[in-house]
This record gives sequence, C-alpha cells and structure tokens, in this order.
Amino acid sequence: MIGGNDDWTAISGGCPIDKILVVSTSSSSSSGLGYDVFLSFRGEDTRKNFTDHLYTALVNARFRTFRDDPELERGENIKEKLENAIRQSRSSVIVFSKDYTSSRWCLDELVMILELKRTSDHVVLPVFYDVDPSHVRKQAETLSKVPKYQENQSSEKLNGWRAALLEVADLAGMVLQNEADGHESKFIQKIVTVIQDKLGCVPLSDFHQKVT
Repeated sequence: MIGGNDDWTAISGGCPIDKILVVSTSSSSSSGLGYDVFLSFRGEDTRKNFTDHLYTALVNARFRTFRDDPELERGENIKEKLENAIRQSRSSVIVFSKDYTSSRWCLDELVMILELKRTSDHVVLPVFYDVDPSHVRKQAETLSKVPKYQENQSSEKLNGWRAALLEVADLAGMVLQNEADGHESKFIQKIVTVIQDKLGCVPLSDFHQKVT
C-alpha cells in the first residue's frame, strides 16, 4: 500500500495528485509493460548528442527508458528485441532528424509504434529536432524516389511508411525551433515534463518500489 502524503510526494515529484495514474504492480506486470519510454531515433544523427542528453534526462526523472544501446546485447535478434521493447513500453518519443527516413529500421519502428497507438493507450510524442512537420511530410511524398528504396522495397512497404510519416506529422508534437528559443537543454526538460504529464507523473520504477 502507498502510505501518507510523504509517500505521494516522493512518488509524484511534486505532481498534482489528481494527475497521478494509479496502477498496481501486478497489473503492470501482467500487461507486459517494462519501460515507460521507447526512444526511436536515427543513431547517426543524434545518438551522441541530443538523444543521449534526452535519454539521460528521462532516466534522471526515473523513467525506464529504452534505446537501442546499451540495452541490446550482442548476438540478440535486434529486430525482435526492438519490437518487444515497443510493445512493452507505455510511450514512444520519436526524434525526427534530417536523415530519420533514410533508415529502414526507423521507418519500421514508426509503423509499429503507430499501430500500437491505434490499438492501445500507448502514448506517442513526435519530437522534431532539426526538421519540422512540413519537412517530414515532404520526405513522405518522396520516399519512392530514394534510390535504395526504389529497387529493394515493395510498394506495400513504401505505402505503409508513407502513411505512417503523414500520420505522425499531423500529431501534436514538439518542434525544437519553436520551443525554448531553440535551447536544447530547455527543450529536453519540456519533453520530460510532457511525458510526466501524459504518463500521469509516475514512472514504473516508482510503482514497483512503492506499491505492494
């Protein structure tokens, strides 16, 4: 059981009690949830800078956060591991960068994330790092013109990617150039605040420690 007001304060980090989503350890375990946040990003663009700082900020806020390193162990089936991590997450933060759409992995992740959103209460937050939603829409319309996709991908696959990009570009997201005067550190803190609000302020790690 959760104790008195001190316990609520410890869990919520100062979040209003009416915004706290209360679930039991048993229910979160039975639903297969293992992460608060799944990070989808183009590694070559943002792994060592923006996404790394975002990951650190989420972890410091006690959110169990999945990214493709160091979580993935050598020798594992990477695709299967990523798919399982998405399904086991309460939310996904999709970091769009200039070359996000040049990665088949990223596009496949995006399709799966949006499919999960349509069939569950999975939260999706698009974050536009060095692009904006209009740029993503343009990339969607030109996917079939990308040389490496012209010969190696079916029209069904391309159509699925295109539809996903158009769908996510229309979701309420966060654009760096429009937030915090473009300051990345302030932008990252805003992202964490949004995730806190959307997930009810309480990370899974705190439930596992405080709820019996």
